[in-house]
Amino acid sequence: MEFVAPTLASETLFHIGAFEVRNTLVMAWLTMIVLIAIAGTARAKGFALVPGRFQAFIEYIIEGLFDLFDSIIQDRKVTTKVFPLVATFFLFIIVANWLGIVPGVGSITVRGMHAGHPMDIPVLRSMNTDVNVTLALSLISVIATQFFGFRTHGMVRHAGRYFVAPWKKPYGIGTFVGLLELIGEFVRLMSFTFRLFGNIFAGEVLLVVLSFLIPYMVPIPFLGLEIFVGFIQALVFTLLTLAFIKMSVASHGDHGDHVPHTSPSRA
Repeated sequence: MEFVAPTLASETLFHIGAFEVRNTLVMAWLTMIVLIAIAGTARAKGFALVPGRFQAFIEYIIEGLFDLFDSIIQDRKVTTKVFPLVATFFLFIIVANWLGIVPGVGSITVRGMHAGHPMDIPVLRSMNTDVNVTLALSLISVIATQFFGFRTHGMVRHAGRYFVAPWKKPYGIGTFVGLLELIGEFVRLMSFTFRLFGNIFAGEVLLVVLSFLIPYMVPIPFLGLEIFVGFIQALVFTLLTLAFIKMSVASHGDHGDHVPHTSPSRA
């Protein structure tokens, strides 16, 4: 059997017009189908005062996530606003990560072209091994952070965190600090993108190499490790997003001294 290392870029399965359908995109669709099916089942069953096992399981996950997020935000009103977004992040990423190690993912292939060369293309590939997916998730995270900041403090006060006139106190230092804050947003975007992509892609390569060298029982413990890594990466991405949202909605302190002191607007 010939060893073929996973490619850094995802592979195109077919086209819909000019639109490329890639194996990672198909995996993202499957992830959404799984989550929608679970939510649809929960809605169809209804909510009983004495919950069955399925309802108790769903309630345990939702309540556990809400309590965890609230312990970080420490403001029930803000937690309620951001919970749908950050909970979706966690569930979407963790389900995608775990589906990526299901038998058949990466091993069922079709013959096709990739980068101008014929090769066996995996029909399914872990969603987060595509840097385009992790970049999209990171963009949503960073934009949502700014959105909640603008929503809480208003546009002028929140923008004052990044843009400080050099003639205002503390005379140039505030301008430099604001510039560092702005650069930090772009650094955060890159960090979010490549942390998630790098860890999941590395896990995929590890499993492929082990399955080729020692193809039977030895890779099983590493599958367990990948289950743990998939959980940790989803949790880290979610909690970092939550932490940055908390910083964004918190009082800006001295960052806002150069603008009129008005009470923050809360939608």
